[in-house]
Amino acid sequence: MKLSAAKAVVTGGASGLGYATAERVVRAGGHVVLLDVNDELGAASAAKLGERASYLNTDVSNEDSVKAAIAHAKDAMGGITLAVNCAGVATAGRAVGRAGPWPTEIFNRVIQINLVGTFNVTKEAAAVMNENEPDEDGERGVIVSTASIAAFEGQIGQAAYAASKGGVHAMMLPLAREFAAFGIRVNTIAPGIMLTPMMAGMPEEVQESLAAQVPFPRRLGHAGEFADAVQFIYETTYVNSETIRIDGAIRMQAK
Repeated sequence: MKLSAAKAVVTGGASGLGYATAERVVRAGGHVVLLDVNDELGAASAAKLGERASYLNTDVSNEDSVKAAIAHAKDAMGGITLAVNCAGVATAGRAVGRAGPWPTEIFNRVIQINLVGTFNVTKEAAAVMNENEPDEDGERGVIVSTASIAAFEGQIGQAAYAASKGGVHAMMLPLAREFAAFGIRVNTIAPGIMLTPMMAGMPEEVQESLAAQVPFPRRLGHAGEFADAVQFIYETTYVNSETIRIDGAIRMQAK
């Protein structure tokens, strides 16, 4: 499939990796619906992308919210061929810190947004994709989720984040095996230290310190490089059930 004909939904699409992905889809000629909870930024981002983009307020951790958003996106675009899961939080904290054990409520919130949210969007989007006419390879759609290198080298304080992203990676294979019968591929991207808006807001010396830990290229990753990977996955049919690291060869230390 070609990105020029994509009908995409992108969670976390108002900014960062999600926005870069949505921008790539529109630039290629496709259509996109941004799913996010930041109404002001979401509306502004969709307006910036033009008439082939729109925004929907969507809480990925809420199944009903996701169902409604996917149904609306299907109607707006006449179907869905690509779903990209970028929504997430990176809340950190030691399991046993100075204030005592970390509240399980916070751990649960990270899991609900990063892992359950990814599952919610994946299953609902796959159900819609299954209605598409298959192409010459029998393909009906593609799902790309966002894990993290923390799924493999989680640092101290990242128990919740690493668990959630490890779960995204782990559920990819069973989903890809199940959806193979539908002609739907499922893949994952595991970014390293990316120059997202959150990272850009950190002091320059912090950014430089993090960049110095990357073997090559010795810099932070660009959101456009994430979009490159999404486009490669979407347009390369033989890539299925694969987690692609985009990290400049960094391997995170304990802290």
